[in-house]
Amino acid sequence: MAFVVPGTHPCLAGHFPDDPLVPGVVIVDHVIAALEARHGPLGALQLPQVKFVQPLRPDEAAQIEIESLPRDTGRRWRARVSRAGVLLASVEIVAGGAP
Repeated sequence: MAFVVPGTHPCLAGHFPDDPLVPGVVIVDHVIAALEARHGPLGALQLPQVKFVQPLRPDEAAQIEIESLPRDTGRRWRARVSRAGVLLASVEIVAGGAP
């Protein structure tokens, strides 16, 4: 799933005025939206690991890839957010159980 955060998005006001970056929480929100678009509402989630390795700037296209991870109970996924093949962030998501 691809997404773009437009330069006019309210999250960018003050983050940072002369060098805007998309806040990590907005990136994670897009990841969760992509996961729920695929699997339906998931309820309460845990994020045992979130790692941001490169910034995402306004108006840049990013791609979300999601893979299921093995889990005895509950459901678990890893998402990778990239721009033009460069990893920006990785997010581990758990629904319905402890990490």
